[in-house]
Amino acid sequence: MISSLRSRLWLSYAFIVVTALSVVTIVLFVSLFQNPLLYRQTTERLKAVQSVITERSKEDQSPPLSTLAERSARTFNVRVILLSKNREVTFDSAFNGETALAFPENRRVLRTLPIVRDENGNAWLYSIEKLPDGTFLMVTTPRPRISILNIVSDDFMPIIWSGGIIALLLSLVVAFLISGWIANPLQRVVNAAREMPSAEVKPVEVAGPHEVQELTRAFNSMLERVQASGRSQRDFVANVSHEMKTPLTSIQGFAQALLDGTADTDESRQKAAQVIFGESERMHRMVLDLLDLAKLDAGTADLKMSAVNMRVLLTSIQEKFTPQSQRAEVKIELQIPADLPPLIADGDRMAQVFTNLTDNALKFTPRGGTVSLAARVEMDGMCITVTDTGAGIPEADLPYIFRRFYQVDPARKGGETHGAGLGLAIAHEIVAAHGGRITVRSREGAGTTMEVLLPLSPPEKTQTVRKK
Repeated sequence: MISSLRSRLWLSYAFIVVTALSVVTIVLFVSLFQNPLLYRQTTERLKAVQSVITERSKEDQSPPLSTLAERSARTFNVRVILLSKNREVTFDSAFNGETALAFPENRRVLRTLPIVRDENGNAWLYSIEKLPDGTFLMVTTPRPRISILNIVSDDFMPIIWSGGIIALLLSLVVAFLISGWIANPLQRVVNAAREMPSAEVKPVEVAGPHEVQELTRAFNSMLERVQASGRSQRDFVANVSHEMKTPLTSIQGFAQALLDGTADTDESRQKAAQVIFGESERMHRMVLDLLDLAKLDAGTADLKMSAVNMRVLLTSIQEKFTPQSQRAEVKIELQIPADLPPLIADGDRMAQVFTNLTDNALKFTPRGGTVSLAARVEMDGMCITVTDTGAGIPEADLPYIFRRFYQVDPARKGGETHGAGLGLAIAHEIVAAHGGRITVRSREGAGTTMEVLLPLSPPEKTQTVRKK
């Protein structure tokens, strides 16, 4: 129990509270020891006697002040002294054997009781007042003798029991609540961390002090990223398995046909070999794409930066897809200014990006349509667009098209005329590695535009892709 954070916080607060109360108790005890209740009562009695004498002296036909002093001394069992203006004793009601008392000196700074000592060093409590005629009236009595036990029982314990114990209990309760206020949210974070990376872990409720709330928010953010990463990995494995299943099934089936002699003619054997070769080539392309993504993710894909003439690069892509566009009866147009400046980039990676974008545009553009490749300079960057006149992309699919294995039309998944849904994901990663961004604008029935914005000169001429 003591090993828990809440218990240690509570014990820490309790120790601080007990220490503070102990210091207060010691100071209070010392104060009471120097000025106990009996001393204060005696001093008040001396002041009362002094007031009686001064009031009687103001009455008409009052006896001399010395007579009033002597009577009061016998009546109240005190010692009354009269002093002249020069502070010399003119009357003293002292009994036989009592030593003389001089005019009291100024009190010391920390002394709380009016005490004067006689020639033998005995302590007297006194009360002194200056009379209207300039003389002094002093009423005094020997300081009472009391024991420490009396101070504790009469003065100290009632105060401690009435205030100290209640204060201690309240402080411990408040310390317990404060420790729970701090420890409970942290314990919930610990419990949630122990259950990770389960997908069932819920975000922790934000509570407690500001610092604990910030920690909880950071944990919830991390939890969200971890769970998203876990879902992404599960989806990745499921998608890879699905994409590999179709070509593997075809390869296995036609290989079995060759083995058991079902393909017994030259034509059937040729067809089986072509299917096996085509499906293995498709798997090979998929593996290469996955390797590219893995390198981009891990930060091990080297970008060989150099000056790239984008006019030449886009022209070569147009020429590369000319046979495919002629078969599809789709026109490829170039809109590139002659004074387009060079772009500092990895030429091979840029060719990979715009090859993927152009290939996608051709696949989804109907006969008689057009695919346009355009480039222009904007501020300190270059904007390259690939626009088609195809059917467009549904608005609901736009936020997800750069995800791996995501395909807009599930019915076509696994077909022969398209890939595994990795091309746009690879293009997105390559553009991001160059410090640029790729966006999409599309409307159903109005075509699609892929826009790539790249800086003319990245911060580093030669760099390695690093995952942000």
